[in-house]
Amino acid sequence: MEKEALIPEIGVITDIRIDTPDVRTFRVVTPDGKKPFEHIPGQCAMLSIPGVGEALFSITSSPTNTEYMEFSIKKCGCVTGFLHATEPGQYVTIRGPYGNGFPVESAFKGKDLLFVAGGIGLAPLRSVINYCRHHRSNYGSIDIVYGSRSMQDLVDYNEIMEEWCKEDGINVHLTIDREQPEWNGHVGFVPNFVKELNFDTNKTAVLCGPPIMIKFTLAGLQELGFGKDQIYTTLEMRMKCGIGKCGRCNLGDKFICKDGPVFRFDQLEELPDEY
Repeated sequence: MEKEALIPEIGVITDIRIDTPDVRTFRVVTPDGKKPFEHIPGQCAMLSIPGVGEALFSITSSPTNTEYMEFSIKKCGCVTGFLHATEPGQYVTIRGPYGNGFPVESAFKGKDLLFVAGGIGLAPLRSVINYCRHHRSNYGSIDIVYGSRSMQDLVDYNEIMEEWCKEDGINVHLTIDREQPEWNGHVGFVPNFVKELNFDTNKTAVLCGPPIMIKFTLAGLQELGFGKDQIYTTLEMRMKCGIGKCGRCNLGDKFICKDGPVFRFDQLEELPDEY
């Protein structure tokens, strides 16, 4: 029998990692200790706390992780506030996966990849980055440009420094908005940093972050010679039901939750300019 899209499973939060002052990563399994379901990088899942509410979040763990599912969540509302106040052992409900994900087995395969993220925008990209790391021979060089307001606001900082930075073929470029005494890395905004790094245009680029960052990074990449058919992003704002029924994420003839959240920028040009 086909699984009903709106019927959730029971999940248990088994671990909570504090990433930044307002971002925590939640590890979720089923009550019998298994991964709730399979997904592809870029897909989302609905987390719900009965009596509190529900919200759609990116699955930030890679599909290659067979033991559990992770969600890096920024505190910004009722559901996220409850999650940030909870402790391991909390039961939730989970349903999914939703959306189309990144084309890791088609358009990305064999390509040099450039990931550009700002703030919590690294969370949705962590899944695809770790997928590409796991299947390293399927991809070319990997560059990761990541920035935040401060050193303390860099999500997954320990994983970046202890794992990503130490692997051959992966180049990590970190930046923060303003100088700090304990920071000896690059200082400046992500779009300008991308232009300074002057990447070759043979790369496939993936962007995620605040809309203003995406706007100026896209412009910067085009200045370098990147085409919009080389650049992907993920749109998650306004999604609610996850199955294209509530209409909240409708954009032209697309539903972000079903036809996205991953889009190529030339595909976005065909949609109304209102997102």
